[in-house]
Amino acid sequence: MKEHIYSAAIYLRLSRDDEDIDGSMKAESNSISSQRELLRAYVRKQEDMELFDIYVDDGYSGSNFDRPEFKRMMADIEKGNVDCVIVKDLSRLGRDYIEAGRLIQKTFPAFHVRFIALTDNFDSQSADNSTKSLVVPVKNFINDSYCRDISQKVKSSQKAKREQGKFIGSFAVYGYRKSEEDKNQLCPDGYAAQVVRNIFAWKLAGMSAQAIALRLNGLGVLSPMEYKKSLGEKYSTSFRTGITAKWSAVAVNRILTNEVYTGVMVQGKSGKVNYKVKKTVAKPREEWIRVEGTHEAIVSSEDFDTVQDLLKVDIRAKADGSCSHIFSGFLFCGDCKEPMYRRVNRYKGVSKVYFICPTRNRGQGCTRHSIPEEELKRIVFRTLQTHISVFLDLYSQLEHIRKMEVDFEEVAQFDKEVERLHKEQEKYLDLWAGLHEDLKIGLITETDFRNFRAIYEKKYEEAKEAMQKQEEMIKKLFRNGVASGVKLEKFKEAMKLTELDRDTLLCFISRIEVFEDKKVYVEFRGKEEFHKMLVLQDYAASKTESGKGAAV
Repeated sequence: MKEHIYSAAIYLRLSRDDEDIDGSMKAESNSISSQRELLRAYVRKQEDMELFDIYVDDGYSGSNFDRPEFKRMMADIEKGNVDCVIVKDLSRLGRDYIEAGRLIQKTFPAFHVRFIALTDNFDSQSADNSTKSLVVPVKNFINDSYCRDISQKVKSSQKAKREQGKFIGSFAVYGYRKSEEDKNQLCPDGYAAQVVRNIFAWKLAGMSAQAIALRLNGLGVLSPMEYKKSLGEKYSTSFRTGITAKWSAVAVNRILTNEVYTGVMVQGKSGKVNYKVKKTVAKPREEWIRVEGTHEAIVSSEDFDTVQDLLKVDIRAKADGSCSHIFSGFLFCGDCKEPMYRRVNRYKGVSKVYFICPTRNRGQGCTRHSIPEEELKRIVFRTLQTHISVFLDLYSQLEHIRKMEVDFEEVAQFDKEVERLHKEQEKYLDLWAGLHEDLKIGLITETDFRNFRAIYEKKYEEAKEAMQKQEEMIKKLFRNGVASGVKLEKFKEAMKLTELDRDTLLCFISRIEVFEDKKVYVEFRGKEEFHKMLVLQDYAASKTESGKGAAV
């Protein structure tokens, strides 16, 4: 009877999991060239084997079987081209305990495929039942555990670096590059950093993301992907839509919402489901790792915060890509809170610009709230000048506080908000304490007791956190002077203006609401800091009065 000649497939695999764990000796023994040389020599010695093909997955993890060459080998097995698979050891086939076991015990036998793991001394043709049912599963389980342990070590190492503010990504975010001295440190990239600054400046000027993308493409500015390619980096992204990637509104918004440009390192936004699955899932914001002051900022935190406010409002691009109107992103109906629309009426060569609430036009019950643009500018500018005047007057009154021996606890007594929050804490403490008595006399059940206790504890912690924020704001004023958190020089410059402009609006105002009869509400930035300055004023006044009383 003619001896069967096996059509053999040599399967080789190497991944980062196999490197730098047990030393360079193991990395060398597992190298692709080492595996190939070993297995080819084995096949040459076998009289009943002919080499059909060699399948190489270099750089692929053994935690799953989503590998191109492995899939190609399985396709050849299904076609009947291969009936013998040879690997260096069981871990080269894969480190997934369940899937590797299914292949060896079910899939390969179903296709009449002989399986050989050379250095593990396993040959499915000669192995007895004990080896197949006990030894191989145990070795596969050990390989699976090894993969899991490596995954945990990598995750722990990455988390530690993230918490230290070290950048661990493969590619620096657009606008930065990795430092030549330290690959975990980001440095501004001169060309790209200026593009980022322009993007933020254009957004602040009232341009939409789409208008910004059109301008960048019109100027011939390379998109983030094309720029990285021009630097020789092997970078790819799922956002590419053509042969040459162009700027898009999505790419612009991705830059506008990335806090890394303010010098804050934000990492860990997503993670793998587990070590066996490549799929990544987004993590909730509270699980992100955020470290401030890790690298040089490209954009100020004030401008970044302002842009985030603008992004909450839909700013439509003009056809020519120019900027929107001065109030774009700031103006809302005082009643329905919808963004107001700008309308231009032209009659006999004269144009009249005014703003209206869009809700009425949609038949949803609100009124027009119509107000001419020039009148709105005058009202807002006059309100802004009054606010600035009060601030500067307040600032001059409080300067001498810096020379006083200030007692924080004494100042806190003048803060009505701190006082209110303190009373709020005491209220929930009393309610929490009373629960025990209510439970004792049978007024509430055990379930009620647990539910109410959880509610009161939560409310107490919320009031405690809010009070700590209020106190920290006052302490900040003490530490850094009255002008901390406010733009004193910009206040002084604004007093010299004769009319309202976009930059001034961005600097001082966060929201404008228009009511009927042309009544306008203006919400200023830094209102909490302004309130704390009033608290300091009350404190200074009390110290002055007590000083007069003592003198009398």
